[in-house]
Amino acid sequence: MYKRLVVIVLLASLFGSNMSAYFIYVGFEVNQKQLTEKFCVNKNRPWMHCNGKCYLMKKLKQAEEKEKKQERESQRAAFQLAMPCAPVAFHFTPILSERHYSPAKVENPISGHSSIFQPPKQSC
Repeated sequence: MYKRLVVIVLLASLFGSNMSAYFIYVGFEVNQKQLTEKFCVNKNRPWMHCNGKCYLMKKLKQAEEKEKKQERESQRAAFQLAMPCAPVAFHFTPILSERHYSPAKVENPISGHSSIFQPPKQSC
């Protein structure tokens, strides 16, 4: 039951953020008469037949600007998370210890002649 409630709330928030323009339009259609009386810029010019559409367009433009602003802020936040705050500098310290090896002792040297390994012959 709890999982279903969480899923419903998350889906509602997802659809709500993507469909804000539709909610504005539905709210306008439901309250068109009251919005026309209170907020219409062209009340005194009835021949324009605005009927509050000027208010609707203004609200839709505000919602679009708000969405763009939120998108820019989220992109900026994602960019700031991806980039380090300070430049990263690597400092390599050389190893100063020297190692001394004793010379190798060869008890039975291998003869240098072998029939497999022969230098190439030059033709003049």
